[in-house]
Amino acid sequence: MLKKNRPLIITFLAPAVLCYLIVFLYPTIRTMVMSLFYVESVSSSVAQWEFAGFANYVKLFNTPMFKTSMFNILRIWGAGGLVSLGLALVFAVILTNIGKNNCTKFMRSVIYLPNVVSAVAMGTMWLNFVYNSDYGFLHTLLQGLGFTKAATTLWTAPGNLFWAMLWAYCFGMVGYHMLIFMSGIEQIPTDFFEAAYIAGANGFQRFFYITLPNLKGVIRTNIVMWTVYTVGFFVWGQLFSPVNLSNDTVAPMNYMYELVFGASSSAKTARDAGAGAGIGVILMLIVIVVFTVTNFITKNDDTEL
Repeated sequence: MLKKNRPLIITFLAPAVLCYLIVFLYPTIRTMVMSLFYVESVSSSVAQWEFAGFANYVKLFNTPMFKTSMFNILRIWGAGGLVSLGLALVFAVILTNIGKNNCTKFMRSVIYLPNVVSAVAMGTMWLNFVYNSDYGFLHTLLQGLGFTKAATTLWTAPGNLFWAMLWAYCFGMVGYHMLIFMSGIEQIPTDFFEAAYIAGANGFQRFFYITLPNLKGVIRTNIVMWTVYTVGFFVWGQLFSPVNLSNDTVAPMNYMYELVFGASSSAKTARDAGAGAGIGVILMLIVIVVFTVTNFITKNDDTEL
């Protein structure tokens, strides 16, 4: 049967395989090779490339701005991951325990809504209507509560800018991860919870002994997806520091964009597409390492349902 349908299978698979090779595999290999050469511009011909070995990587890890960007995504991944995934799990548990009704559907839609709005629109909203020190939501709320001094805080000032950006980013990501957690919780047989309830287990005991053990695979997925979004962190840094690179908001993608295109108005960074390609390779390796580690930790350790 398979041999008879082989021409048909090849016909349908060929476009997808071709697109994969052209759009994904070729750029990936070219980027890895480019990271080993001195390349001024991405449009430079291969004949203009000068072999550099690992010099681009050495240069990057000796550049203060790149080290700052790596430290920033570490904080985004760690602190932001705890906030986003923690809140997502809490909301998922609450909404699944309430049961399927109109209230649950409404709350799920409200929590997920920020993820639907574009990052540009969301960032603009936070900058103009939440963090504004004259009429923003935080200013109005704190002033209404009597915290006059706190109401005058410049949330987008140096020192506060990173955490202001991170909280705004997390706000938009909670709903996405919540839906993944909810899908995992809904796959757990209700018999488990009913038996635990009859045995006298309280809500916390049911959560720690039934829900969490059965969510290891889902937690792994969320961690990997959070890592992918973190290494691709770019738009928010550009929104919160639109003119020049800032130590508070720079991420590797922002620095890579500066290296490859010389994007900032100051244009202090010399264009270096080879080093920019090196950043891309480093980010790819980070995702691979996180995936491998999380997969190893939860390997063959999921509860059989």
